[in-house]
Amino acid sequence: MAIKTVPQNGANGKQTVLALDLGSNTGWALYNYPDGTITSGTERFQNDRWSGGGMRFLRFKRWLAEVHSAAGGLQMIYMEEVRRHLGVDSAHVYGGFLAHLTSWAESEQIPYQGVPVGTIKKFATGKGNANKQAVIQAMVKRGHNPGDDNEADALALLHWALDQEVVS
Repeated sequence: MAIKTVPQNGANGKQTVLALDLGSNTGWALYNYPDGTITSGTERFQNDRWSGGGMRFLRFKRWLAEVHSAAGGLQMIYMEEVRRHLGVDSAHVYGGFLAHLTSWAESEQIPYQGVPVGTIKKFATGKGNANKQAVIQAMVKRGHNPGDDNEADALALLHWALDQEVVS
């Protein structure tokens, strides 16, 4: 797991917030209150040939619990809301991650909110249909060094939440 921490001066949030780009390669960004740092990376939940179909989701739920514990508790979760997938497998995988995330968050009594992809891209780049490279470049301009587009998307989502002052 690649971890990068960037101090954020002027971030006005008062909650520890997790932003997620769900998928087999889940991008994540964590805003840690009260020190105002953002930690991010990409966590891989791909099955190998010896794993049953549900193992990726069990590993995902375990990872969520680890992040929750390491952060000292999460007060809010944001996830990229994908309304259209190009492939059936992608749609099934996304749906599985979304189902496990929302049920886990409900059991932990952590509020969550989906944000449409176009909203995140428009916020980050000025264009709702921006390509992956444009989002990565936008996050680099904010002082981050995302390892891939999944991490960049999670960072963009987190900055959207902080900018909207949804985090309070």
